[in-house]
Amino acid sequence: MTDHITQSLENRVLTLTINRPERKNALTQAMYGALADAINAANDDKAIRAIIITGEGDMFTAGNDLTDFASDSERSSGEPPVTRFLNGIRDAETPLIAAVNGPAVGVGLTMLLHCDIAYAAESANFRAPFTALGLVPEAGSSLLLPLSVGNSMANEILLAGRILTAQEALECGLVSRVVPDAGLMAAALACAEQVAAAAPTAIRRSKALIRMNRDAVKDRMEAEGKAFAEQLKSPDFAEAAAAFMQKRKPVFDD
Repeated sequence: MTDHITQSLENRVLTLTINRPERKNALTQAMYGALADAINAANDDKAIRAIIITGEGDMFTAGNDLTDFASDSERSSGEPPVTRFLNGIRDAETPLIAAVNGPAVGVGLTMLLHCDIAYAAESANFRAPFTALGLVPEAGSSLLLPLSVGNSMANEILLAGRILTAQEALECGLVSRVVPDAGLMAAALACAEQVAAAAPTAIRRSKALIRMNRDAVKDRMEAEGKAFAEQLKSPDFAEAAAAFMQKRKPVFDD
């Protein structure tokens, strides 16, 4: 477990905290791997009946660490850690509860589509700036986000980069509750403990039944993953990454 992902277990609730506030909780491949390992291990751990994912400080996550993702040296020949994480949250048998403590960018938004319950702090906002970075949607969001918030809103988020406030996220169904910042973790823990106290077999079977209509998600994620990997090697992403490091706006050629 990398120091940038911390975990604690109490009352059968595992809390995973993205702990890199000095970099706005931007996620590296190592951090994705640590999250994937913890979520996958919980499937076979009877001591864990619910998982909370949250961020340290005033940011949920700024999304992918672009420097990390732009570096070929960070990639292995096997399944990338980010893929293991996305598959892990898609297939998790343990209920996942997101406690969005601040801005959620990129995967910070799209992972919510795989969480069973999502709470947001009043200061949270939600953004998926994939096209601005020369990338494409991931985590099955090109399928799941339109189903969740409607086609027009999904296109505003995924194509136009619309930033949703916490209240807007609540109104369109991306989260189920908005609470004051100071009360977020208490509310998320109370919910998680209620889930953890229920009959575990019934919880897991209910979760599986609720997700039975998502047979196309795996295929969509594979298609997105292929397109995402291709875009990482594209001139568009190279320009976006360079602009990010140089603190300027990217200029994309036709």
